[in-house]
Amino acid sequence: MTTSFLKNALIIPVAALSLSGLVLAQEEGTTPSTPRFVVLPAKPSTDSAQPAVTLATWNGSFVYSGHTYSYNMVGTAPSSNASTTIPVYIIPVKIVITSKTGTKTTFDPAHVLTNGKTVIQNTVDSPIFDSTTTYVQGGVNVGTTQYIDAYQRANFWGTVSGNKNYHVLFGAPTVLAEQTLSPPAADGKTGPEFGFTAGKVNLNWLDAKFQTMLKKFTQIQPNALPIFLLYDTYLTQGTCCIGGYHSAAGAQAYAQFTYADHVGAFSQDVSALSHEAGEFVDDPLVNNASGNPVSCGILEVGDPLEGNVNYGAYPYTVNGFMYNLQDLVTLPYFGAPPSTSVNNWFTFQGESETVCANGG
Repeated sequence: MTTSFLKNALIIPVAALSLSGLVLAQEEGTTPSTPRFVVLPAKPSTDSAQPAVTLATWNGSFVYSGHTYSYNMVGTAPSSNASTTIPVYIIPVKIVITSKTGTKTTFDPAHVLTNGKTVIQNTVDSPIFDSTTTYVQGGVNVGTTQYIDAYQRANFWGTVSGNKNYHVLFGAPTVLAEQTLSPPAADGKTGPEFGFTAGKVNLNWLDAKFQTMLKKFTQIQPNALPIFLLYDTYLTQGTCCIGGYHSAAGAQAYAQFTYADHVGAFSQDVSALSHEAGEFVDDPLVNNASGNPVSCGILEVGDPLEGNVNYGAYPYTVNGFMYNLQDLVTLPYFGAPPSTSVNNWFTFQGESETVCANGG
């Protein structure tokens, strides 16, 4: 998404600046690749029965330029001084791509990294789920916790500073059985992207497969977040390269991200996961379209920073591995009073931002 955040297509392309220092490959030999993320509009449920459990969410609002804007987020209101834990399921997806000559190339999240852990385990051990890092933002300690919880606490620090038991946490992930997908030639290719050979799979084709998987795993309920994990594989929408997306099917939110095992590459380790996890918390069911300044669209808190080098990746060493996490904008970016967030910041990491273009 550009900072105009217009949402006029079924699948919305996200414009972003090229990553500094990276040579972008070409899709089909003609169009330069663009590192980006997308969001898919919520799909209606195919099940007429009411779910037994629902996602814990709360409603809030702010006034900007004479207008009141409402939103829906995961957890409870920061003023509740309460903690919410969201169950998480990780679904590893192995992608097998067959070339025109019959050569098969496999991109498997069970791949063992140089630290001796699989991509799956390295994801589980990341700051997205590990709670041992202390986050000090501009001299303010917002907590020893998970990355997204620290972000959300900083996002509402004007309230949380007096309600320090407030948290929005992810539960220890349950890793489900790995699934294998072999896209047809029209929907799956390999090619050079960001300095390595990557898989490239059509987003529409893949999302349809995800819907089938969500129905297969009956233990996944709307109170939980299922996350589809791909390894060294980007998604395409005409051109490459989409590092992740999130959406909802009825009351069931879900997300996908790519773990790129290459230093400095787009979607390096769990950077794309930090992007999608933050957006899930602040726009869980992709239903905030009418709740924010119209010119800024829905509350996608990672997308405004996509023009930054490597999308503003910030290093955190946890469990002996240096992860790269992305910055996320805070509510003042969308027009809420600056006093809402820690240090009156417009992003979690204190990057220079103002109210979104033409906000209000």
